[in-house]
Amino acid sequence: MGCGSSSDCGGCPSQSSGCGGGASQQPQDLTAPLHELSSVKHVIGVVSGKGGVGKSSVTSLMAITMARKGYKVGILDADITGPSIPKMFGIKEKAYADEIGMYPVKSKGGIDVMSVNLLLENDTDPVLWRGPILGNVVKQFYTDVIWKDIDYLFVDMPPGTGDVAITVYQSLKLDGIIIVTSPQDLVSMIVEKAVKMADLMQVPIIGVVENYSYFHCPDNGKDYQIFGESHIEEILQKYGLLLLNRLPIDPTIANLCDQGDIESIEKTNLENVSLPE
Repeated sequence: MGCGSSSDCGGCPSQSSGCGGGASQQPQDLTAPLHELSSVKHVIGVVSGKGGVGKSSVTSLMAITMARKGYKVGILDADITGPSIPKMFGIKEKAYADEIGMYPVKSKGGIDVMSVNLLLENDTDPVLWRGPILGNVVKQFYTDVIWKDIDYLFVDMPPGTGDVAITVYQSLKLDGIIIVTSPQDLVSMIVEKAVKMADLMQVPIIGVVENYSYFHCPDNGKDYQIFGESHIEEILQKYGLLLLNRLPIDPTIANLCDQGDIESIEKTNLENVSLPE
C-alpha cells in the first residue's frame, strides 16, 4: 500500500482526497454560488495577459454596446489593485452593504458597477493586499453582491495569469472570455499565454479585440500603424480564434474616460460583436 496502512481503506480519512490506493477522484467543482437574490444569465471575462493594452476601455465599450442593445448589464471590476472602471463612468457614489448583501452602483446609463474603489474612502488610496486576499475580494464581488436581473456581467480582469485570474476562472461561472491585445509582437506572445490558460481552465474564447490597431489621421484621411505591423493574424490562425474587431487609437475615448463620461461616446466599434445568447 502506498499509504502504509492495511489493505482495507474503509474509514480512512484520506479516502476522500485520493491517496493512490483508492479509486480516482472527480475534479472538485470550485464554482462559487451567486447571491440568492442575484440573477445573472451570462458572465464574460475580459482579459489581456499584460497591462497597457486598454482592457478596461474594451470592457467599458462592450458593456455600453450591450446596454444600448437593450440588455441589462453589469461590470465586476476584478482589477483590485488598479481599478479604473468607476473613474471612466464618472461614478462618485460609494457602494453600500446591509445584512442582506452588497449593492452595486448604477452608472448614468444604468450599468451596475462594483469595484474596490467604490468601497475605499479615497479613490487614490492604494490597495496593499497579497494575492489570496485579492482573489477572495473578487469572489465576494460575485457571491455577496446582489446582481439583479443581469443579462451580461462583464469581468474586467487584472493583467497576467496570477491569483485573481485563477480565482475568476475557477470560481466564476464564465460563459467565455474576450482577449484584448495590441499590435506589437511582444503582446502577441502574451496573447498565447492567455489562450493557453483559457484552454487549461476549460473556458471558451469568444474572440480577440486588437486595440490601438492604427491611428486614423483626420487631416489626410490615412491610417498609420503607430505600434507597428500587426501579428494578430498568426495567432488567430494558429489557435482558430475569431477577430472581433480592430480598434483605432482614438483620443476621443481617452478624453471621455478622463472626464468620466465614457457612456456619451457616439460609436463603440463593437456593435457587431456576437455574445452567447
